[in-house]
Amino acid sequence: MAKGKLRFNTKLIHAGIEPDPTTGAVMTPIYQTSTYHQSSPGIHKGFEYSRTGNPTRKVLENNLAALENGKYGLCFGSGIAAIDALMKTLEPGDEVISTNDLYGGSYRLFTKIYEKFGIKFTFISMRDLQTLEKAISEKTKMIWAETPTNPMMNIIDIKALSEVAKEKGITLVVDNTFATPYLQRPLDLGADVVMHSLTKYIGGHSDVVMGALICKDDKLAEKLYFIQNSSGAICGPMDSFLVLRGIKTLHLRVQRHCENGARIAKYLKEHPKVEAVYWPGFEDHPNHHIAKSQMKDFGGMLSFSLKGNHKEDAFKLMSSFEVFTLAESLGGVESLVCHPVTMTHAAIPKEERESAGVVDSLIRLSVGVEDIEDLIEDLENALSKL
Repeated sequence: MAKGKLRFNTKLIHAGIEPDPTTGAVMTPIYQTSTYHQSSPGIHKGFEYSRTGNPTRKVLENNLAALENGKYGLCFGSGIAAIDALMKTLEPGDEVISTNDLYGGSYRLFTKIYEKFGIKFTFISMRDLQTLEKAISEKTKMIWAETPTNPMMNIIDIKALSEVAKEKGITLVVDNTFATPYLQRPLDLGADVVMHSLTKYIGGHSDVVMGALICKDDKLAEKLYFIQNSSGAICGPMDSFLVLRGIKTLHLRVQRHCENGARIAKYLKEHPKVEAVYWPGFEDHPNHHIAKSQMKDFGGMLSFSLKGNHKEDAFKLMSSFEVFTLAESLGGVESLVCHPVTMTHAAIPKEERESAGVVDSLIRLSVGVEDIEDLIEDLENALSKL
C-alpha cells in the first residue's frame, strides 16, 4: 500500500518516515550537525547547512504535511515564530482580520510588532459571517482564525470561512493547535494554511517548544521556505526528534484527552459554585453543530467561570489543586490549570478581553490523561475550599 493512501492512525507512525539509509535505524536519527559534506561546490546529498535544512527536521516536516493532507510542512523554533513567518508574507498597508478570542501571544505579535510596520489588524467574532464580510476591505489579505478559540472554545465554520476567503482572494490561516489533525483538518475544509504550536498536543509531553506551518500552494510554500531560511527561526534536531516521538501516540493521547475532558465538563456544569462552562461538546454551546460536523470529537480543552466572578476565588481555587498543575501552556499528558487574565491573555487590554468573555474568574483547563476519578476528586477538593 502506498504511504499516501494510509489511514490517519497509521500515518502518525509511518508517513514521511523511512528507516535510516545508513544504519537501518527505525527511529529517525538526531542529525546533530550544522553543516554537510559537498563532493564539489554545490554538489551534495540534499543538505548544505542546518538552518536551511536538517534531515531530522525534514522528516518531521514531511510527516506533519501528510497528517494535515498538505503538500508542504515547515517547522520553526516556536508557534510564535511560525506566525511571525506568515506575517512576513504581508506588506505595509495590508490588513488582517482575526478572531477577537485568540491566544494573547498572537495578539501581542500582531499589535505590538506588526502594526508598527503598517499592517492593520481588525479583531472580530467570526461566529457570524456577516460580521466578517462587513470587515473585509480591498486591503484585506489574510483571515486569521482559531477554532476552537483560546480560551472561550468558540467554534468557527472553517468551510464557510474558506468560501468567503476564496471569493475575495484572501489567504485563510487556521490555528489548529487545540484540535490537532486527529480531530480536525482545516486544509480539507478549504483553509490555505494550518498553523500549529507543536509545543502543545502534537509534542504532547511538555518537553519541547516548536511551531509549524502546513500548506498546499507551491508559490506560498516557496515564500515561506525563503522566510524560514532567511530569518532563521528554525528548530533544532533534538526538538524535531522529540516531536516525531510524540506524534506516534497522538491518536491514543487525544482520544483520552477527549474522554476525560467530556467527563470534567459535565461535572463542572452541574456544580453549584460554577457559573458557566465553555466546552464545544455541549448541545447549547454556540455552533455546537459545526463542531460536530468538522471535528471528530470535542477535545480536552475547556474553560469555566465561577459564580460571583471574583478573581480572588479563582486564585484560591487554582492554588488548591494537587493533581492539576498551575502553569502556562496546554496539551501535555499532565492536567494543567491556567488563569487567562493574568497568564496567557495578559497582553490583551482588559476591555477587549472582557468583551470576548475573558473575565476575572475565568479558568482554563487542559485536561490530561490521568485517571478521571483522580481529576474529579482534585476538582471537588479545590471547589470545596471556596
